[in-house]
Amino acid sequence: MPSPPLLRPSISPAWFFFATALTIPFAALAEDTASTTNPFASLEPGKRGTVRFTESPIQSSDPIQVRYRLMAAETPPDYEVSRETYEAILPPEFDRERAYGLLIWIHSGDAPQIPKAWEAILAKHDLVFIGARKSGNRRNIFDRVRMAIDANHNCRQFLKVDGRRVYVAGFSGGSRVASMLGVAWGDMFSGTICCMGVNFYTDVEGPDGKVYGLNYLPDEQLLPLVKKACRFSLVTGSKDFNLANTRGAYENGFVAEGFQHVRLFEVPDHGHQPPPADWLERAIQFLDEGKR
Repeated sequence: MPSPPLLRPSISPAWFFFATALTIPFAALAEDTASTTNPFASLEPGKRGTVRFTESPIQSSDPIQVRYRLMAAETPPDYEVSRETYEAILPPEFDRERAYGLLIWIHSGDAPQIPKAWEAILAKHDLVFIGARKSGNRRNIFDRVRMAIDANHNCRQFLKVDGRRVYVAGFSGGSRVASMLGVAWGDMFSGTICCMGVNFYTDVEGPDGKVYGLNYLPDEQLLPLVKKACRFSLVTGSKDFNLANTRGAYENGFVAEGFQHVRLFEVPDHGHQPPPADWLERAIQFLDEGKR
């Protein structure tokens, strides 16, 4: 996945305290305080449906913040969430009075597809699924992160969401975007599941001897919080062409940099495809350890 040119920071952005104070991962459960029509009201639990949003938080609406969260030299293009659509799945036994976890999905293609067998795992673990359409590898990275942030924000407005269980996940190029969100916006996501693709903020050497270059630079004040509080499940396969990259990011990136809650899952005889449902469940269970 092409990455934006990078600009090394000299000082931390002034917005850090504001953003962190409002959206720290282990915040209290969000209340349904929205004054507009609930876009989830028409969804049939257990069935995939379409939702639209009209509001973006400062973490995605401010192009300067988006740019500096990644330390990118490019200016993000114009963006309006009301032009975007999302696909969502509420658990079959959905109860508006209960708090649910949230899994925000970023696919490599234009449709936010997941294997059908995953839906039962998400329901079992009380996770609402949501993924943006047209958020695949052909879309610029700034929009891809903004759509995930907007899904996070709006789901918290219209649903009861357990702030300890707000997870961003993706496959291949979408997984690379998720890995950046989980660190650079770690004050908004308590956990990350990377399926067959990982980016990191330092150069990392893989077991194949190849050096995989850095892709972004997170804020230096936010990073200690992310290393201590956020959880990362890195999923790859023994036949995945990103295996060496993922191993390198795990060993010489996350572990070497002092992340306290990261685990590598390597699916035997599995190539560059979304992992089987039982391996997704293992990844979710590791993230859920953080709510205890």
